[in-house]
Amino acid sequence: MTDRTDGYVTDIGYTPDYHQELNPLRTRLAFLNAGLRVPEVIDACELGFGQGLSINIHAAAASTHWYGTDFNTTHAGFALQLAAASGADIGLFDDSFEDFAHRRDLPEFDFIALHGVWSWISDRNRTLIVDFIRRRLKAEGVVYIGYNALPGWAAFSSVRHLLVERANRDGAGGGGTAARIDDAIRFADRLLATDPEYARNNPQIVERFKVLKEEDRRYLAHEYFNRDWVPMHFATVARWLEPAQVSYACSAAFADHVEALNLTTGQRALLGEIHDPGFRQSVRDFIINQAFRHDYWVRGARTLSETEWAEALRRERVIPVTRRPDLPFKVRAALTLNKAGPGEAVYAPILEVLADRKAVSLGEIEQAVKHRGISPRQILETVMLIASCEQIVAAQDEVTAASARTRTDRFNAHLIEKARTSGDIADLASPVTGGGFRVERVGQLFLSALRQGKTRPDEWAQEAAEVMAAEGIAADLTGQARTFAEKTLPTLRALQIAPVAA
Repeated sequence: MTDRTDGYVTDIGYTPDYHQELNPLRTRLAFLNAGLRVPEVIDACELGFGQGLSINIHAAAASTHWYGTDFNTTHAGFALQLAAASGADIGLFDDSFEDFAHRRDLPEFDFIALHGVWSWISDRNRTLIVDFIRRRLKAEGVVYIGYNALPGWAAFSSVRHLLVERANRDGAGGGGTAARIDDAIRFADRLLATDPEYARNNPQIVERFKVLKEEDRRYLAHEYFNRDWVPMHFATVARWLEPAQVSYACSAAFADHVEALNLTTGQRALLGEIHDPGFRQSVRDFIINQAFRHDYWVRGARTLSETEWAEALRRERVIPVTRRPDLPFKVRAALTLNKAGPGEAVYAPILEVLADRKAVSLGEIEQAVKHRGISPRQILETVMLIASCEQIVAAQDEVTAASARTRTDRFNAHLIEKARTSGDIADLASPVTGGGFRVERVGQLFLSALRQGKTRPDEWAQEAAEVMAAEGIAADLTGQARTFAEKTLPTLRALQIAPVAA
């Protein structure tokens, strides 16, 4: 089909996406919620970093020393440009997994991460990764794996099979991957229009295909059109990882920690009867029809005593990323309907503490709501709930944030300048969170105007409109600029992404 490396698409680059689950700081709240010792991450590694946006943001925004590889030389070259912009000390390579595993200049790692890659590679490469983890992961080290899961992908897998079979036929759509993808999608569209029995028995695939047709062709190439595409049950992944001597710790998706949002009373009761943690995950995946898992695995997990847990909890810091955190109506309704999770008497006072966009420790929250009889466990439960709604995120200590500020300023300046010619990258780096924060292209253009000393929203709108007009796009951005000034800019300042007002 195309020039590939071990069956992986290489003639078309991947989208420059950011994945927050790759931020080691995120492990802290998740591990505390699971009652496990919070890992300290000094050296970290990302396998298959794509365009390198995540690894560069995490290297620039924190003190962790990162290494990584992606065998696509174009990807590695772009990632190196980002590293040069921030000045972060980061080891980026274009090695195959086999060559990377045999490097002599790598340390042992506290954190090894791969997002999506596990689903798109051959069994041989999975074996190499498992052996790399076995040899390179420290005691109590953490592995993050994000992968396509079953049963959620079961019905659509046959559609994917047809797409790839069509794309692999000689002469299909011309020589390039993007053209072949377009041809395969047109064919599948015609096929589904004939109302096949498979679609009748699996009606959800029609809606999923509609979404797929609108996706960036670069994303589709790497998500669906590699030679190897293997969604897995949780138990299958667990068996693969046994030689690496790691065990399942918890989910990296905070919503998975809030059972009241995902499961009915009867479903929670059934899962409560299952004491085997692995089988419990398999049953839960069946209940919710899991299509993608975000999993933390750990070598030698250590359960905290009640005293250790409380002390660790009080040290953790969070910061709001909205004007005034509040639970969406659907979340409130789910808590009421399922009669589980923190009630309003618990979450309302905590939301009030978080209303000023400042980083705060969970210990400070405890002191602020102590008179209401709210326990540390209720605080963590509420924090996980709010975090699952993406309204607060974990925050670093002030010393680490201050040391990262110069790197993130340089990195963000580089991306904001790129936004004048491209809208590909929609995340900037925060030294407060040690990770990325989504800022779409228009917002970055507003920041560009602000960096030039323009202080009024109408000036930002004019600056952004001129850039867009050069591309043949006419837009009145005044309303967006005012909304940005009122709602977004204060958060960007709190996250130290935007300069503080004079």
